[in-house]
Amino acid sequence: MKNLLKIFALLFSLSILFFSYSCQNQELTKPITNTEKNNKTFIFPEKGAYTGAYIDFGDGEDNVTFEAMLDFEKLVGKHQAIIASSSYWGENTFPMDNCKLIHNYGAIPLIYWSPWDRPYQQERGIDKKYNFASILEGKWDAYIDMWADEANKFSHPILVAFAIEMNGHWFPWSGVLCGGGEKININGKTTYKGTDTFIKAYKYVVDRARKRTKNILWGFHTNNGPSPAEPWNVFANYYPGDEYVDWTGLSVYGQQFPGQGWLKWPDMIDKGYNEMIKLAPNKPLILAELGVGEFPQNGDKAEWLKEAYGSFQTRYTLVKGVVYWHERWENSDGSISNIRVNSSLKSLNVFREIMKDNYWIDKPLFK
Repeated sequence: MKNLLKIFALLFSLSILFFSYSCQNQELTKPITNTEKNNKTFIFPEKGAYTGAYIDFGDGEDNVTFEAMLDFEKLVGKHQAIIASSSYWGENTFPMDNCKLIHNYGAIPLIYWSPWDRPYQQERGIDKKYNFASILEGKWDAYIDMWADEANKFSHPILVAFAIEMNGHWFPWSGVLCGGGEKININGKTTYKGTDTFIKAYKYVVDRARKRTKNILWGFHTNNGPSPAEPWNVFANYYPGDEYVDWTGLSVYGQQFPGQGWLKWPDMIDKGYNEMIKLAPNKPLILAELGVGEFPQNGDKAEWLKEAYGSFQTRYTLVKGVVYWHERWENSDGSISNIRVNSSLKSLNVFREIMKDNYWIDKPLFK
């Protein structure tokens, strides 16, 4: 009987210890509230610029993995502050898992949010389902609300670029496909149908999403040059206004395809950079896509990278983040486009040397 009492006493003591430990452990691991999380505000650096990358996340540009981010960091020798991926309206989802992975890695998600239905192929004309007319008619309000609600649940900052490169001709939401340079009169002012349609759709989406979340930092993301290169197709005609834009973005690429010809860095950046900072001088500017292929018969990729990244410290100092497009793909004619940083050992070594400079900030800043 005494032995039985001792056993009961021991079990009772163990239960008390377990309960005490459990309470302490719950105290240590209690979830952070939205209020606590949102006390921190994401900021762009006054000096220097953020590192960033899109890391060949598959055909849908959305297969984000922790391993890919760690492998890229190991490859280039530096953590990345911004990780980019895509979210297509045709999937009818919010990329919560991707955002969580990127946040846990220690970066800010940059999402190219594209009103596009499958198949996601460029040069196929206006989208029959997710076109701007249907958005403005309210057909996709429930989807926009869901997407914003999920962004709010994520409860961390997200950079979102809606309908990127609208001044090009390749995407279904491009100005050239939405009315182009057809002149229209708005309140006594002459403007263009293609650019005005974009502005209306952009404002509609942002207004609706902002009613449900404050976590999104909205980006106005253009191609570095217009296509077609016509007077109506300039940045300013697409700009929705400072109140709708938290940051501006540019896509700037050197040669991507075998028959394209070598494109020198200053020729690719100058006009777009100057046009954007004149249009939105008080907004942070990100090179939201930057890349160049390996075509040694045409030009030196390593030198191109060295010149490009070096110029941000001396000439294009208002750039506050650079997202390198690390991808390799096969073209329809069987040729290869390889714009990965390690397309050659020489290019990789130059990129690794670039990343050693403290100018490149590898973690998001908050206040």
